Amino acid sequence: MSLVQSVDNVAMLPAYLAAGTAVLVLLFDLLVARPAVTVAVAALGAAGTAAGAALVGAAGERRTFCVGADCSWVWGGRAALVGAVIALLTLGVLALSGPLLRAGRTPVGEYCFLLACAMTGGVVLGAAGDLITLIVALETLTLPLYVLVGLRRGSLAGAEAAVTFFVVSVVATTVTLLGAALLYAVAGTLHLDRLGATLAARDDLTDLPLTTVAVALVVAGLAFKVAAVPFHAWAPATYDGAPLPVAAYLSTASKLGGVVALLAVVQRALPGDLTGPVLAALAVLTMTVGNLVALRQRRTVRLLAWSSVAQAGYILAPLGALALAAGRTGDARAAAYAAAVAYAIFFVLLELAAFAAVVALRPADGDGGTLADLRGVARRHPWVGGAFALALIGLAGLPPGLAGLFAKVTVVRALLAGHAGWLALVVALNAVIGLAYYLRVTASLYATPAGVATVRPARTVVLALGVATVAAVVIGFAPQLVLDVAAR
Repeated sequence: MSLVQSVDNVAMLPAYLAAGTAVLVLLFDLLVARPAVTVAVAALGAAGTAAGAALVGAAGERRTFCVGADCSWVWGGRAALVGAVIALLTLGVLALSGPLLRAGRTPVGEYCFLLACAMTGGVVLGAAGDLITLIVALETLTLPLYVLVGLRRGSLAGAEAAVTFFVVSVVATTVTLLGAALLYAVAGTLHLDRLGATLAARDDLTDLPLTTVAVALVVAGLAFKVAAVPFHAWAPATYDGAPLPVAAYLSTASKLGGVVALLAVVQRALPGDLTGPVLAALAVLTMTVGNLVALRQRRTVRLLAWSSVAQAGYILAPLGALALAAGRTGDARAAAYAAAVAYAIFFVLLELAAFAAVVALRPADGDGGTLADLRGVARRHPWVGGAFALALIGLAGLPPGLAGLFAKVTVVRALLAGHAGWLALVVALNAVIGLAYYLRVTASLYATPAGVATVRPARTVVLALGVATVAAVVIGFAPQLVLDVAAR
C-alpha cells in the first residue's frame, strides 16, 4: 500500500476560497485601510465560498488526502450543504455587523479576519474524514470566536464572556482529544470510517472499559460545543456578553459546527449501542432544561440563548433512537442522521432571523436589552416586527413558520421510525412548553408600545433579516430538498 497521499485540488477549492478570504482581508486592511473595502472583501469572499462549496458538491463526491481506502477529506452533498450554509451565515453576520463596526469600538480589520478564519474552520469541518482533521477544524471555527466575543474596547461584560467561553472550550477540547487518543489506543486508527468498521467487527474491543470511557469522553467534549445539558452553562452568559452579531454567529454557525462534528463521529465512528443511550439522555435533559429556564428569562438574548439550548435537544433527539436496536437498522439510522442535519439547517436560519430582528430594533453597539424593550415594536416597525414574529413562531414549530413546523415533524417521524415513541412524546411535550415563551414574546411585539425611543434599523441589517426570513419561508415549502441533501 502506497503511503503517498493523493491531493485533489478541486475538492479542496471551498477551503482555499475560505482561507484566501481571510488572507485577502488582512492584505486589504493593511494596504487600503478603508473599513468599507475590508468588509466588502470579506462579504465577497463569503459569497464566493458558498458558491464554490455548492458547485464542487454538485459534481459528486470527491476524496483527497487518501492512504488506501482511508481519506481525510471527503467532499460530498452533506459537506457542500454545511460549507455553503456556514459561508452564508458568515455573510449574514457581516451584514448584521454594520452598526457595530460603524460605532467605532470594534476594529474592522480584525473583526472581518476572525470571521473569515471561523468560516474556514466550518467549511473544513463538513469534509473531515478523520478525528484529527475534525477536531482541528472545530477549533479553527471556535478559536476566533473567543476573541470576537471580547473584541469591543472597554466592554467588561464582553471580556467576562470571552474568558468564560475560552475556559469552557479549552476543557471541552481537552476532553475530546483525550477521548480521541484512547480510541486510537483501542483501534489503532483515527479515520472515521475505518474506526467504525474496526469497532463494529470486533466485539472484544467494544466490551473493553477503555472503549466505553473513550466514547464517553468524545461525546461529552462535543456536547460542550452544542451547549447540551449539563455542558451548557457557558452559553447564556457568553451570548449575553458578546456583541449581538457575534452572539448570532455563536448561536448559528458555531452550533451547526458542533452538530456536524458530533454527527460525524456518531454516524461513522462510534458504536450506536454505546452512544445511543447517552444521546437520548442528553436530548431529554437539554430540551427540558432549556425550555423550563427560558420561561423565566427577562433579557432578550438570554431567552434566545436558552431557546438555543432547547433547540439543541431537538437536534440530538433523533440520534437518541440509536439507544434501541430498532433504531440501529440501516433505514432508521439514515432517517435519524438526515433529521438531525435538516433540523439544524432549519434552526440556524430561523435563529439568524431572530437575532437580525433584535439587532435591527436595538441601538448600534448596544446589547439585546430586556423583553420589555420590545413591547409594541411591531407597531413602529411593522416589517421588522413581522419578520421577528415569524422567526419566533417558526422556532415554536407553528404555522405559518413552516420551516420550524416541518423540522419538528421530521424529528418526530425519525423517532417513530426508530421505534423511540417515548422520546417523540418528550419532544412533543417540550414543544408545548416552548409555546409559552415564544408566543409571549410574539404577543408583546404587538402590545401597546412602552414608550422606548425608536431606533432606525440599518439597511444592511434589514436586508439580512429579509433574506433570512425569505430563505426560511422557501425551505418551509420545500423541506424535502434539505432532507435529500442531508441524507447523502
